[in-house]
Amino acid sequence: MTLPRWPLAAALAIGLALPLGNTQAATIRLGGIVPGTVINKDVQSIRERRYENLVEQRTDFSCGAASLATLLKYAFQRPDTTEHDVLAGMLEVADLELVQQQGFSLLDLKNYVETLGLRGRGYEVDAETLDDVSIPVIVLLDLNGYKHFVVMKKASADRVYIGDPALGNRVMSRDEFMAAWNNIIFAVVGDGFDRYTALLDPRQPLTAHRMKDVFSPVSREQMIDFGFRHAELF
Repeated sequence: MTLPRWPLAAALAIGLALPLGNTQAATIRLGGIVPGTVINKDVQSIRERRYENLVEQRTDFSCGAASLATLLKYAFQRPDTTEHDVLAGMLEVADLELVQQQGFSLLDLKNYVETLGLRGRGYEVDAETLDDVSIPVIVLLDLNGYKHFVVMKKASADRVYIGDPALGNRVMSRDEFMAAWNNIIFAVVGDGFDRYTALLDPRQPLTAHRMKDVFSPVSREQMIDFGFRHAELF
């Protein structure tokens, strides 16, 4: 698959955020279920599951920073990456006056990842080849007039799996996604990419259709399609 390069400088967007508090998982103690036994069970809160493998945005302009932090932390094996780190780095390479007026752009994301030794690539993708996007990428959605960066983990025949830094992990119908999307994806490529990243294996909806969406790692050929170099595949 050959993907056309897209001019990143045209993609300026204002972020949308819904900051929320943090709730931790806990261990619960179950007694009385079976006489004479006590079971200790680690449980995950609903909130933790919602933001599993996802960096939550904390400001109303940082959806792009949180989305990029998600890719760096969970796809590029940089576990200490925070939204604050990305914001601080982007502010060093961005036009501050433009950021104040319009928010961060894909060009700011591109310039920042290059300071990390990585590369940012923009591609225009049509609806028919959306399934061929085999690595997690950042996309811009228009949600009722709000321009919002999210992580697109993968797409299947009838749904698209999204890591939304404001709302958490969710699944959009393909039609809903196509109506909100501008047909542009932003890929981060370079050394350290985890072909088995958890971002490519999102939790499935509890329906019979889940059996159709089987996780598989990214092939080396697919990585080359998105701009990875041969030396970065090993």
